[in-house]
Amino acid sequence: MITHETTIAKRQKVIIRTSIVGIIGNFFLAAFKAAVGIFTNSIAIILDAVNNFSDMLSSIVTIIGIRLANKAPDRRHPMGHGRYEYLSTAIIAVIIVYIGITAIQESINKIINPGEVSYNTVSIIIVAAAVVVKIFIGIYFRRVGNKVDSDSLVASGTDALFDSIISFATLISAVVYLTLGIKTEAYLAIVISALIIRSGIKMLRDVFSVIVGERISPELSKNIKKSICEVKGVRGAFDLMVHDYGTNMVFCSVNIEVNDSLTAREIDDISREVRRKVFYGYQIFISSVGIYSINTESDEINAMYRRVKDVLSHYEHVMQMHGFHVDEKKKEISFDIVLSFDVKNRRAYYLAIKRHLRKAFPKYHINIALDSDYSD
Repeated sequence: MITHETTIAKRQKVIIRTSIVGIIGNFFLAAFKAAVGIFTNSIAIILDAVNNFSDMLSSIVTIIGIRLANKAPDRRHPMGHGRYEYLSTAIIAVIIVYIGITAIQESINKIINPGEVSYNTVSIIIVAAAVVVKIFIGIYFRRVGNKVDSDSLVASGTDALFDSIISFATLISAVVYLTLGIKTEAYLAIVISALIIRSGIKMLRDVFSVIVGERISPELSKNIKKSICEVKGVRGAFDLMVHDYGTNMVFCSVNIEVNDSLTAREIDDISREVRRKVFYGYQIFISSVGIYSINTESDEINAMYRRVKDVLSHYEHVMQMHGFHVDEKKKEISFDIVLSFDVKNRRAYYLAIKRHLRKAFPKYHINIALDSDYSD
């Protein structure tokens, strides 16, 4: 039987194996390019070699990150250490930005103080081979990264593909120099360095967005709710909140609607089935299942429900109403509403809705729980 722990272990092995391939490949590329750059006095090739060395460091960072991320939960970090992997991605992005800035500085210096460049056939062949190798590494890293859901590998793969563009541009500048005698490598290096910096900043922005807490994709949210609603006895799924503590450590909570005639045993069976369905379907742990009971035996209450819906239809920022319940003994109407993030003053909006409903139902106390638009 394949367990959750087995899946995590296999994923770790794949990421480490792929990173080792990157370390070996980039070591030889950096060594060859450094030798060629020094021999030909080419700033572009030397910077290209430094870039390959940074890729080697990125792979090392990835290995350290995945090792730390898979440490067992402890008292201080009960949700595990999965976010270390996101931090390793951030470190790789910082390395990319640093290399880009350094490359621009060196390129400007080369424009101000140009030196003689002496390309030859061997150097051009080595650079051309490097282009092919970097494209292969980039595609390989991205493919494996997407397969095992590793942002670090995807980031390294993206960086490798940018490196192949750098190497190709260096190759073009060498051909231009040999055929026309025009030095273009320093200017070309500035343009490429700017693209590298832009790529690194984008990676940083994306990974920090995940660390801060991103909204899950509409497709995933709708699919999870659809799966929950397939469980017998569930009348609706709402308030899905997902908390990402790293790959394979994703938790969520959800509220479900059930008939008010169900017993505690029946509700417990339903909530357990909801947990199983979401975990085996999406590898997401449900930490809690909230219960809303639906009044099922009163035409009068159903009419009240429709009337409340009609009132709320006058408020454009009310995106959803759920958990509707009427307690005739206490004369209470309770429900939740989901407000759009476009609402500037949530309390004022809430009070306006409550006043409207009090006029519609003067004999009842109105209890409204405010929810935010956490997921689609």
